[in-house]
Amino acid sequence: MKLVDLRKRLRPNRPQSAITIRMPDDVVADLKRLAPLLGFSGYQPLLKAYVGRGLRADLERLEKEVRIEPLLHSLREHGVSEGIIASALAEAHTAKGSS
Repeated sequence: MKLVDLRKRLRPNRPQSAITIRMPDDVVADLKRLAPLLGFSGYQPLLKAYVGRGLRADLERLEKEVRIEPLLHSLREHGVSEGIIASALAEAHTAKGSS
């Protein structure tokens, strides 16, 4: 995550929205049980921490992914054949799946 974005997220008075979410009773009970053990004042701050952690991880992963369409367009413009492009994409897909 970029430093400027991180600073925005760390502001203490960020606007907030109230939401309603349905969760299984056993999950809420586990959150309530775990929250004080992990140093949280309640289950809602723990839930926000879990959502924030997952959101940051996904945002970071998506920011790192190469935008494939502009790359494919550039390769075609430079005369790379469709066969080579297809082969390279298949190899990349296979390598990505094995990691």
